[in-house]
Amino acid sequence: MAFDVVIVGAGPSGLSAACRLMQQANDAGQELTVCVVEKGSEVGAHILSGAVFEPRALAELFPDWEERGAPLTTPATRDEVYLLKDAEKALRLPNALVPKSMHNTGGDLTSGDSRRYVISAGNLCRWLAEQAEGLGVEIFPGFAAQEAIVEDGVVKGILIGDMGVGADGQPKDGHMPGMELRAKYTLFAEGARGHIGKRLIQEYDLAAGRDPQHYGIGLKELWDVPAEQHEPGLVLHGSGWPLDKSTHGGWFLYHAENHQVVVGLIMDLSYQNPWLSPFDEFQRMKHHPVLAKHLSGGKRVAYGARAITKGGLNCLPKMTFPGGLLIGCDAGTLNFAKIKGLHTAMKSGLVAAEAVFEAINNRDARAKGDEGGQELTAFTEKWEASWAYAELKESASFGPAIHKYGTVGGGAYNVVNQLLGGKLPNVHDTSADHAQLKPAGEFEKIDYPKPDGKLSFDKLSSVFLSNTNHEEDQPCHLRLTDAELPIRDNLPEYAEPAQRYCPAGVYEVVEDDAGQPQFQINFQNCVHCKTCDIKEPAQNITWVAPEGGGGPNYPNM
Repeated sequence: MAFDVVIVGAGPSGLSAACRLMQQANDAGQELTVCVVEKGSEVGAHILSGAVFEPRALAELFPDWEERGAPLTTPATRDEVYLLKDAEKALRLPNALVPKSMHNTGGDLTSGDSRRYVISAGNLCRWLAEQAEGLGVEIFPGFAAQEAIVEDGVVKGILIGDMGVGADGQPKDGHMPGMELRAKYTLFAEGARGHIGKRLIQEYDLAAGRDPQHYGIGLKELWDVPAEQHEPGLVLHGSGWPLDKSTHGGWFLYHAENHQVVVGLIMDLSYQNPWLSPFDEFQRMKHHPVLAKHLSGGKRVAYGARAITKGGLNCLPKMTFPGGLLIGCDAGTLNFAKIKGLHTAMKSGLVAAEAVFEAINNRDARAKGDEGGQELTAFTEKWEASWAYAELKESASFGPAIHKYGTVGGGAYNVVNQLLGGKLPNVHDTSADHAQLKPAGEFEKIDYPKPDGKLSFDKLSSVFLSNTNHEEDQPCHLRLTDAELPIRDNLPEYAEPAQRYCPAGVYEVVEDDAGQPQFQINFQNCVHCKTCDIKEPAQNITWVAPEGGGGPNYPNM
């Protein structure tokens, strides 16, 4: 099948690009075919974000978004920021000590529409998909792009994976072979650590001259809470306990619509202690009185996890290559200083759409029947002239300063740097996240408290609430380069950390009949967070897309 543009991923950047492409084509009276493929069972099924949303890019795309019924119904009304000192005590930080980039209410907000909204990113994407289809975009959920089609160094489209292949690699009844989707230009909007984007960055050396990309793991739950303790628009952020001083991260708790509260932990994947379990840190964190008072008496209704591309401008790869673009979190456009990435991802999609349409609509190209495949250098010029790029430039040192100076010292650096208008020297972190683990013998094993079933829970019950499902009789999508390495190397050196860094219980060390340890992969549990692909110390695990439609089925996450 052939299209003018194929977009991989129905997230905020991909759908924004699709909408803007068709808006331009419709305004110009030009026929344009745009296809979006999405590996989730439906649009929004794999979308997970906080999220407090800044609607600047949305207003550029649809100035009448309110009249169109965009799901932005809960304005942020009040900010609170805490430093948790231990399991009981906390310090609430005055606004003056909180970096301005983290303010979501008040008179010092900048950038276009100064309002912020507590939203469901999944519902925003579902709404964007409706707008895209109304403009003429074709969206195919349940189809997983497996690889890019590259010919003579030019990306020509994507290959959709087979459906109905057994675990033995042989076709089953109902087998559907994969198909090629070819395009003049292909936009990769897969989200953080996109498996095709990862290959393209390597193949085209897009990260040359950049710092290694940095990631976090974000864990999130959705709670129904009693009406009397619900305050729509209340926004809480914090850091400190339960993470130690060498482990960086922070938490969020937002009061959303319909008597619901979202709570989550973002933990940097540069941590050193292999005994750490991000999932268990999140569970015990909720017992702190600052958070517990918002959740007690409520009911947990959804759980999920997703990696976050958080390196910022210092790590942002080149986003262009012949025949295509990397956009959104596939490249790493999140502004971690704001703890927001939806608006910058959307803006990257808008800029991409404008560059692509200019290339396709070029009079000479149309006259020659140009098949595309050019490197869109105009995108780079437009992107670097955009407000989103300016945001990333202004906050380039935010994450590296925290890595270098710690949560408190890095926070102080960022407050001063923002007060001085970014005049302090740029800070870099040139260490790769996967290389930071130290031997297990250098740390005490962490004895995490048992979940109480009220505020804290185990992994299996959590995965159940993610509605994760994979066809069991299919090839495992978590590929080991060396199948012996987990037991031979990682178990004695790091106590096999995959057992703990995975937030879904995918990896286990079990004993066989002879009492020997074996590395077991329960791929059916995988919530597609990509943490294993990032944190595995030998880079021995490669995440590839399973059969289309598999994975989590998140509701309004």
